[in-house]
Amino acid sequence: MRTAILSFLLLSFMQLIAQQTAEKFNSFPFGSIKPGGWLKAQMQEDMNGFVGNLDRIVPELINDPIYASGRLGKNSKAKDLGNLKEGDAAGDEQYKWWNSETQSNWRDGYLRNIILLNDEVDIDKVKNYVERILATQDEDGYLGIYDKEIRYKFNSENGELWSKATLYRGLLAYYEYTKDEQVFMAVERAVANVMENYPINVSSPFSSGTSFNGGVSHGLTFTDVLERMYYLTQNKKYRDYALFLYHDFSNTYQSEADAQLKNILNPDYKLKSHGVHTFEHLRALIIAKYASNDKQLDDALKIYLERIKNATTISGGAIGDEWISERNADETNTGYEYCSLQELLDSYCLLFQKSGKAEIGDAIENIFYNAAQGARNPYHSCIAYLKTDNSYEMLGTKNGEIEPGRKQTRYKYSPAHQDVAVCCNPNAGRISPYFVQNSWMKENEKTLVATLLMPNILETTLNGNKIEIENITQYPHENDFRFKIIQANRSKFTLKIRKPVWVKKIKTNEKYTIENDYIVIERDFSQNDYVDISFETDIQIKTANTGFHYFTYGALLYSLPIEAKEIDGKNYIDNLADFTYEPVEPVKYLFKEGVKINYKNGKIQTKLINQNTGKLEKAELLPIGKTILRQTSFM
Repeated sequence: MRTAILSFLLLSFMQLIAQQTAEKFNSFPFGSIKPGGWLKAQMQEDMNGFVGNLDRIVPELINDPIYASGRLGKNSKAKDLGNLKEGDAAGDEQYKWWNSETQSNWRDGYLRNIILLNDEVDIDKVKNYVERILATQDEDGYLGIYDKEIRYKFNSENGELWSKATLYRGLLAYYEYTKDEQVFMAVERAVANVMENYPINVSSPFSSGTSFNGGVSHGLTFTDVLERMYYLTQNKKYRDYALFLYHDFSNTYQSEADAQLKNILNPDYKLKSHGVHTFEHLRALIIAKYASNDKQLDDALKIYLERIKNATTISGGAIGDEWISERNADETNTGYEYCSLQELLDSYCLLFQKSGKAEIGDAIENIFYNAAQGARNPYHSCIAYLKTDNSYEMLGTKNGEIEPGRKQTRYKYSPAHQDVAVCCNPNAGRISPYFVQNSWMKENEKTLVATLLMPNILETTLNGNKIEIENITQYPHENDFRFKIIQANRSKFTLKIRKPVWVKKIKTNEKYTIENDYIVIERDFSQNDYVDISFETDIQIKTANTGFHYFTYGALLYSLPIEAKEIDGKNYIDNLADFTYEPVEPVKYLFKEGVKINYKNGKIQTKLINQNTGKLEKAELLPIGKTILRQTSFM
């Protein structure tokens, strides 16, 4: 008996070691990496605008005491959220938990921005918020939105796990920055409460009948919390529970079923679910794969990634308008939701940390620098709920498409989008901090890796030696970098820099090698040192899956701006308002082979055929993030 127990313990230990060594990189605690340059300035503008003021823009949603005195009970009614509901899934139950998502995703992004911007004034607001939330925790550890009569006792749509996931993610980020043990212990108790009430392998948290259960499906993101708890404690019970949740999700009825294991392994299955669910569930699959040695999960991950790739446009925008509906990506006819951009970026960041594959970094940068920047309004503090690569008008519907029986308003710019749902704007506040957080990783105690390229500052230690590295750059608008290194003591370490796929030539005075598309520089660094490096590239003319041509230079996708009339909409506060855009003169352009093309002052200059006149005309293309109405692909 004793021998059997020892063998079991040895096997468990070896499995744990295998899991740990299978992961290429380690992430840093939140707050270790801060933005610099233009990215810091943009984040500050967001905090001065819609991100920092959402509580003033929609106070009735943000101030709803849904986690406290306003917890949901048996007789709770769906709240009036100010949304039109056309195009939403049927059923009022989802509207009961919506404010938890709005509040917690916004607070998550808000506190992360405050921390990364070193905002000493508003950090007190964040501290007060955390203290108020922790004060709502029950004696048994419950921290959520339901009263004692109905919590954990559902047989229909609910937001039990979803409301917790959105809340706990922000609390853990706050803990990682402050090291406030009271916050960690509160989350630890709250997670234990979930695990006690939904016991592993003998309960079914995702059983909720056979009707729409989008909130239940969203709850699979509770695995985000479990993964971060594992990161902080190295306690395998959190990953075991995440694996249990994924399998229970896979074996129950779900209205958002793309990530269920049986569907992934079915070669005839095509993605069809609500896009945000499809892309956020990728993280649960990744976590499940790394929590076990199940080859099925390894195969499933490869299949799922390929399906998502087919649903992703040239800008990195994966279909989310709002259901994928078995379509492949199209620059004109498939839109992407800002929520989808954040969720897919976050999922790819997790995969990047675990696999270390450089091409995933390219996909992440494509989402952030192209789709996400291209869905921001370059002149006002607001974002598009839905956007297309080829954006011929922004008057509510997708490029003028009329949907019978549906009043579509998502294709416009707004600081809230309350008429639809206040979900994309909170996620727009999360995307920059999450992007920054994953821009450096550690391979081991002698190797630091610049995984995503941007202006930023890393503060960490290697073997007890305090090191600060500032990446001074205008990237992606320019491709020159200075890694300024300040450390307590002279030391030898390895600096790895991801080499983007588009790089034609590397210019540096450093001795380096190339290892799996990483530039590897290993040397003694003085207390004050630097590494200068530049990437050379050229204009690339590529062909999309649709057969249309498009232009890139470095990390950026370029578009032909379309002159538009700006139409003012609802004004919320302080000139934070809705805007729609109507083209002044609708015209499309065609690609012409062999025409001279030039890159100058951040613009691509060429000639395109005016489809109306049939004549070649001079055309000046801008980065997609500097456009509103635009043509991005050309027949």
